[in-house]
Amino acid sequence: MAELLSGQVIKDRFDQRGRRRAEELLPYLLEDIRSIVEPSVQTDPTFRSTRIYCPLSAKEVRNRLMSRCGYTDAELPSVRTLRNKLNDLGYELRKVRKCRPQKRIPETDAIFEEVHGINQASDQDEKVLRISLDTKATVKIGPFSRGGYSRQGEKACDHDFQPETTLTPFGILLPQTGETHLWFCQSKVTADFMVDRLEEKIPQWKQRFDFHTLVINADNGPENSGHRTQWLKRLVELCDAQQVTIQLAYYPPYHSKYNPVERMWGVLENHWRGEILDSVAKTLGLARSMTYRGIKPTVRKITRTYRKGISVAKKFMRHIEARLERTEGLEYWSIKIVPQSQTG
Repeated sequence: MAELLSGQVIKDRFDQRGRRRAEELLPYLLEDIRSIVEPSVQTDPTFRSTRIYCPLSAKEVRNRLMSRCGYTDAELPSVRTLRNKLNDLGYELRKVRKCRPQKRIPETDAIFEEVHGINQASDQDEKVLRISLDTKATVKIGPFSRGGYSRQGEKACDHDFQPETTLTPFGILLPQTGETHLWFCQSKVTADFMVDRLEEKIPQWKQRFDFHTLVINADNGPENSGHRTQWLKRLVELCDAQQVTIQLAYYPPYHSKYNPVERMWGVLENHWRGEILDSVAKTLGLARSMTYRGIKPTVRKITRTYRKGISVAKKFMRHIEARLERTEGLEYWSIKIVPQSQTG
């Protein structure tokens, strides 16, 4: 009636109704939640879903926000609100029986503490770049079913007979940015293969990020473990050539699902599930059309054949070992390589 009588439009204030969101009152809340939850999350190793599972309850996250980040009990939202925030961020609190590690070693807890400390320090330092790398299981190229559903009514063979060829995917993920780089090869992914890929990318990364230390998260597989002589030799040479300090931070055995790159593999597996990978071109095309955290990966096929079983003689390996700074008690799980020009 006031508008009709005066002829002037009265502006409503509906946008000011209700309570403000918790992240508006505490601008760094979501970022602090991620910093607490991210080191503990895991992907589904069967790749049947793209969910990220978090073993921490909302109540435990609230306690850690107060003890680690300096929040007070009065300013933090309730447990129920934090539970909603965790769900919005994609962290699901569910038990996955097939995700339980089969074995533990005495050093498992110490390894986790070491790798989490290295990752947290590297993410806070602008001069440090952290990457996560891993090799996926070999993909058979042919009219074989990969499970899942398809709207196209495709038909696959009853059994996986001799494939036309095979492709082995190797991937590198930048956890901070979500960038992904994929390479497919028909030979084995050896230590030389992986270091060649690092030699390919490090000059590009140095131009973009201007870092002096490269942290590598890996799962201590046979070709990139702390025992693999050819892997360590090539990393020492790479360290000197690029003048970059390399920090190897491995995850414990049977816990590879915590490696960040595993989440990208889960997205890829679900992306081409239900498809028939009957050609190399289709396989590469599906990999290129995938998106992880809204970013499409770079995809390349490597035609070079790498020889397996290359090792370094014990006599020469003494010089390599002298360059390795192994953490006491975790000698094969935390290794640092410093350029020779900086060691004096």
